[in-house]
Amino acid sequence: MAYFLELLISGALTGLMYSLVALGFVLIYKSAGVPNLAQGALVMTAGYAVWLVMSWGLNVWIAIPVAAAIMFGFGLVVERLLLRRMVGQPVIMVVMLTLGLEILLRGLVPGILGSTPKPIDLGIDFAPIIIGDVFINRTSLYGGIVALLLVGASLLFFRTRLGTKLRAVSDDHVSSWAVGISVERAIGISWGLAGIAAVVAGALWGSSQGVDWTLSTLLFPAVAVVILGGVDSVPGVVVGGILVGVLGTVIPGYLDSIAGGSTRDVVTSLIILLTIMVRPFGIFGREDIERI
Repeated sequence: MAYFLELLISGALTGLMYSLVALGFVLIYKSAGVPNLAQGALVMTAGYAVWLVMSWGLNVWIAIPVAAAIMFGFGLVVERLLLRRMVGQPVIMVVMLTLGLEILLRGLVPGILGSTPKPIDLGIDFAPIIIGDVFINRTSLYGGIVALLLVGASLLFFRTRLGTKLRAVSDDHVSSWAVGISVERAIGISWGLAGIAAVVAGALWGSSQGVDWTLSTLLFPAVAVVILGGVDSVPGVVVGGILVGVLGTVIPGYLDSIAGGSTRDVVTSLIILLTIMVRPFGIFGREDIERI
């Protein structure tokens, strides 16, 4: 029983860590209406940015806001140089552009800054919290708490005047232009916000496993989270994250010894496939019905 509880708690906290990555995906989709397949590489780049600023001799708690400003600016640059050229193009072309950006950053950033794991010390004790026979990872626990706080802040943001404008842009670009909303600026801000979310995710995941190209592979479980929770639902990243984390930890915890390992990716793939087949708009996603 203790083993199951440890897997359950570890999975839930890991899932909340996944939701930090997924949140950037949802922020862009909810603001711009575009699936962002570059979010994994943004998290990796943000982790490198935190490490780089720390290498200048700055404290980590100063490095994180500086890196957030850098990544917000990077999001604005991506919109200005890449996405603005895709205005009027089919959505699939924009999706392919974000995938190309993912592949480019995954190779370019480690190539420039080094592919060996870079440490980020957040001052979190590596000794686990012990409750009875259950061991809880401190980084995952703090990461889960930060994820909940960030999701709460995102919900409040979309109730503000700017957040309402971003949701309007996501619903209809042409109508937004017609009422005087700058669609280009809104999309740039959404990418900047995704960059800030990536910094938080990159710092926490980087402190847990080091910063290298493997941080970009977090895109895979993050996609499962947003598909399950709903690509346009901020609360969905919490529920989806917990479910993906629990299923991806508990099931491999019992099957890996039988199957020889690597069942986590199989479980994540099945979550994506079954969700698309049964409820393609996710648990909390909005179902859009088009009349033909």
